Amino acid sequence: MFLIVGLALLAACGSGEKNDAAPVQPQGAAATAAPTEQARRAPANPRLILATTTSTVDSGLLDELLPVFERQTGYKVVALSQGSGQALATTEKGEADVLLVHSPDAEKKFVADGHGLDRRLVMHNDFVVVGPKKDPAGIRSAKSAAEAMQRIAAAKATFVSRGDNSGTHALEKKLWQTAKVEPAGQGWYVESGTGMGQTLQISSDRGAYTISDRGTYLSQKKVLSLAVLTEKDPALLNVYHVILVNPAKTDKINAEGAKAFVEFMVSPAAQRLIAEYGKTKFGEALFVPDAGKDPATLGL
Repeated sequence: MFLIVGLALLAACGSGEKNDAAPVQPQGAAATAAPTEQARRAPANPRLILATTTSTVDSGLLDELLPVFERQTGYKVVALSQGSGQALATTEKGEADVLLVHSPDAEKKFVADGHGLDRRLVMHNDFVVVGPKKDPAGIRSAKSAAEAMQRIAAAKATFVSRGDNSGTHALEKKLWQTAKVEPAGQGWYVESGTGMGQTLQISSDRGAYTISDRGTYLSQKKVLSLAVLTEKDPALLNVYHVILVNPAKTDKINAEGAKAFVEFMVSPAAQRLIAEYGKTKFGEALFVPDAGKDPATLGL
C-alpha cells in the first residue's frame, strides 16, 4: 500500500525538471492586473510630488496616466498644475520631486544649473493660434504663425496671453519677437495670469485670439467659441520632457519615486496610453509619444 501511495505522489508531482519550469503567466486583463514585483514592495516614501504644466492636467492626460502608475508602483502622486516656468521654480526650491514640462530653453538651463538630472523626451503635440470664427484680423490666410501675430497687432484685435512664464507664454513671446511686435502695454493685449484652460475660456468669452497647445484646445473645444486659425508651422512644435530633480539639492527629494515616474513615462505601456489618448473622446490623439526618438526628427 505504501508503495502505491508513493507512486501516486510521484505521478502527481511529475519529474524534477517539470517542477523547475516557470509557472504559466496570466494573459489579457489578468496579466494587466497582476502586480509587479515593484508594486508588491511598498515604497519607503509613497508620496511623490509632480510639478507639471497645466496642459497635461487640462487636457485630461494625467487622469489617464497617473492611476496606472500608482497601481503599478504603490506611489501616490500629488500633481502641482502650474505653468512650466513656475513648475521649474517650484522644483528649484526643493518643493517637488519630478517635472513634466514643455519649455525647452528653460529646461536646458534648469539642468545646466544643476537643478535637474536625466531629462527625457516623452511626447509632443503642437501649438495653435485660435480665435473667433469670423477672424476679424484675417489670420486664417497667414503663411506663418509670426505673420498671424503681425496681423493681430495691425488689426488691434484682442489677444489674451497667459502672461505666466509658462511654456505657452515662452513660445508666444518668441513669436512676437519674430514678428517684430512689442505687445506689452497695448490696449488690445490682455494678460490672464491663468492656466491654459481658463485662458481659452476668457478668450472665448471676449471673442479674442490666443495661443494654446492643441491637446487642451481639443479637450475643451465643445465649450469654446474658438476655431483653429493658424497651425502646422514648425515654430509651433510643442515638446514635453520629464526631468528628475537633483536629490543633492535637498534631502526632501523622493529620488526613488522620481526615478520610477521617469521610467514609467518612457515605458512602452505609458507611451501606448499617450498614443491612444483622445482618439475615442475627441476623434484624434492629443499627443504623439516620442520616448527614445532623436529630437531632431520631430516635426508637424
